[in-house]
Amino acid sequence: MTTQLFDLKGKTALVTGASRGLGKQIAMGLAAAGADVICSSSREHGCEETCSEIAKSASKTWDIAADLSDAKSVSALAEKALSVNDGIDILVNVGGTIFRSPAIDYPYDEWQKVIKVNLDASFLLAQAFAPKMIEKGQGKIINIASMLSYSGGMTVPAYTASKHAIAGVTKALANEWAQYNIQVNAIAPGYFRTDNTQALQDDPGRNSEIEKRIPAGRWGEAEDLIGTAIFLSSRASDYVNGHILAVDGGWLAR
Repeated sequence: MTTQLFDLKGKTALVTGASRGLGKQIAMGLAAAGADVICSSSREHGCEETCSEIAKSASKTWDIAADLSDAKSVSALAEKALSVNDGIDILVNVGGTIFRSPAIDYPYDEWQKVIKVNLDASFLLAQAFAPKMIEKGQGKIINIASMLSYSGGMTVPAYTASKHAIAGVTKALANEWAQYNIQVNAIAPGYFRTDNTQALQDDPGRNSEIEKRIPAGRWGEAEDLIGTAIFLSSRASDYVNGHILAVDGGWLAR
């Protein structure tokens, strides 16, 4: 019974940002749990390596490129994904971007790009897949929030705004779609070793401050999110909805 709760066989997932880092590990983790996985990134054939790893298992996999800052490209991604395996059962919105600059001279074009990629694309994909999920009477949508869904940060106003908004839209969609047995939740990673945090990792002072603040005493690794993603994608989380699940090594508890 316990094993069946986490079994994703017969499910099809779309994971954006699956070419590397958190997205790659989540995609591979869902495949290991039995799901067929559509992997997406901004570059053509950008998920080739991820798909190659998934292909070693019994799961099917596809590589579909999409520019998440372009609504038409997001729409095309949704259309292609819906043509695979009778629709999408699991959507994991990992793809994201960040731009660092003091708020006083933050470029508006960079602000727009961050909001489009981190927020708009997540909403548009959820909106595109919801009708089929409603028809099937089940669905799982997982957004990626952040520690900056709770605090303001420094020199990342657009990223912070997008992650606060992701937390809000996760709850809003959960409220509307729970009646159709669709669970909409978010994962809020703590300080993970990714491209987005490279500047912090490279700063000896900030790196030391961060490690001291984390009760676990270390940065998170991409593999640390696999279990959480499988849980929120599976029957085990059927009564979990509108929740922002922090995976942070205890950061918020300090």
